[in-house]
Amino acid sequence: MTKKNETNQAEEILTVGIDLGTSRSAIVASNNKKKWVESYVGWPKDFIAKKVVGAPILYGEKAIQHRLSLDLYRPLKNGVIKEGTARDEEAVKELINYLVSLVQSKSDVEKVRAVVGVPAESLKANKLALKKAVAESAQSLLVVSEPFAVAYGINALDNAMVIDIGAGTVDFCIMHGAVPTEDDQRTVLTAGDYIDQQLYNFMKERYPQSDFNLNMVRRFKEEFSFVGVPEKDVEVEIPVDGRPTTHNITEEMRRACESILPAIVESMLELIAKFDPEYQDAIRSNVILAGGGSQIAGLANYLEKVLSEYGQSKVQIVQDPLFGGAEGALALAMDMPEEYWTDLT
Repeated sequence: MTKKNETNQAEEILTVGIDLGTSRSAIVASNNKKKWVESYVGWPKDFIAKKVVGAPILYGEKAIQHRLSLDLYRPLKNGVIKEGTARDEEAVKELINYLVSLVQSKSDVEKVRAVVGVPAESLKANKLALKKAVAESAQSLLVVSEPFAVAYGINALDNAMVIDIGAGTVDFCIMHGAVPTEDDQRTVLTAGDYIDQQLYNFMKERYPQSDFNLNMVRRFKEEFSFVGVPEKDVEVEIPVDGRPTTHNITEEMRRACESILPAIVESMLELIAKFDPEYQDAIRSNVILAGGGSQIAGLANYLEKVLSEYGQSKVQIVQDPLFGGAEGALALAMDMPEEYWTDLT
């Protein structure tokens, strides 16, 4: 084969890394394009709804905005594809198709290779469902755990722990200079969605006459979340009898955000304690927070203080929590030997 033919063959392959999240999904491609979308898919309820929204299917923020006109699906419960209902499985397939279309060239028909990140302990259970969902969008597939993808992307491959805090799950992975095994990883289900529900409950208990929904509560969390001592009070505008009214939700926000700490601390300490004792100090000194939940103010300092009771420790936050998993998945894809790929054709 000539060099020219080799070049043409290489150009036909678009390699993508996908972080398939409960709340947001991101994609990074080998053509330097990257996009993200809220993990929502919606179909118009009837012909009037279809006329109003102007499309046969909506994704992401547009789907949320038009949710009253749609049959709306958020198909990734706890980061896992909901199997058994045709529409949920179709929604995941459509979401992946949409993500790939956002980065794919309009002029060329390209073969697509996809590395998809999933929660650590759902890796085996999700492979078959992912294979079905990705089959229309890609010709080759590799499934990895989300924290492993993050670690690979930032080159934290030895003596490190990644804690990926998403909406559906918190995933833990210890890196020790080799591909992590099941024993090196953990998943807990008290994550961002759990905070949302707790915050909603606490606010409804304190302000029963106020009119708000879970979507509003999620936005409050994303803007004001913290653990420990707040820099200032958290005040938000919520309607009461139709009139916008200022509400102080500082204590409710603190209680909701801190509700996930016990499970995180327990899993973190358990994984480190089970690791080779000669390297436990090194792991404690290289803990990396990723995912949307890494942005909770005070969280890194809190976990570092907990770890410091066992010796020297350092907890840091990834620079790009939105694309960190997808960029790591792409880096893996570019380096991965042929034998690791699953052929979907």
